[in-house]
Amino acid sequence: MTTDRLAVTFWGVRGSIACPGPATVRYGGNTPCLEVHANGRHLIFDAGTGLLPLGRAIAARAELCETDWYFTHSHFDHIQGIPFFDPLYNPRNRFRMWAGHLAPETSLRAVLSTMMQAPLFPIPLEIFTADVSFNDFKIGDTLRPGPGIVIKTAPLNHPNRATGYRIEAAGKSLCYVTDTEHVPGKPDANILRLIDGADLVIYDSTYTDAEFPSHVGWGHSTWQEGVRLATQANVKRLAIFHHDPSHDDNFMDKVAAEAEAMRPGTIVAKEGQTIEL
Repeated sequence: MTTDRLAVTFWGVRGSIACPGPATVRYGGNTPCLEVHANGRHLIFDAGTGLLPLGRAIAARAELCETDWYFTHSHFDHIQGIPFFDPLYNPRNRFRMWAGHLAPETSLRAVLSTMMQAPLFPIPLEIFTADVSFNDFKIGDTLRPGPGIVIKTAPLNHPNRATGYRIEAAGKSLCYVTDTEHVPGKPDANILRLIDGADLVIYDSTYTDAEFPSHVGWGHSTWQEGVRLATQANVKRLAIFHHDPSHDDNFMDKVAAEAEAMRPGTIVAKEGQTIEL
């Protein structure tokens, strides 16, 4: 594996609820999950239903997992894939899970344990045979999962809190900014600092500007706000992400065309897509 590298693969790009079917086949219907390769280290971000195909891909590679796993927050669409992730049932694998939004009130282990207990789920967290550790940090902390890798964190505007991430490795920078709600006309200073000059920013683009007024308080943003932030922060490339389940492939095609016209080079994230930075 190339060590001087930063790359991201999208395994789940949909927000709120999975919506697989013929109307979402090109962009994907699975909820959020990213796989990042940074300087020879394996990282996962979030654990929506996109975690299922990622687990199958890892099994097909026949490689062991030594992985740091980061959560933006613990709403169900971002954690629901965990019980179905095959590598967690392999005792040779090791996962270090991290969350910054839960302490001091609770912990990542407590939240995931609550999800995996009766009557919500038939098997407990202790069923995993992999070596799994649960770690809580404070939003704003800087994390260092391996040599030459720096992960900066920032608070996002979302119910029950959420964490934005900036991964720096191999002279490149990748930002993962979901779920967050903007205030029209007031660019989020925390996000601007986090994404400043980044090579790629993956941004919560659940709505359009036209849809946003009827969804104030829901904790999400628009692709146009993503463009505005990326332009103000001199971001090289923007990836539209966390697609609303009501936005089918035809809708997303229109978003892609409008975003390309507004800021050339902007992409709409698709499941299975890999971006090498």
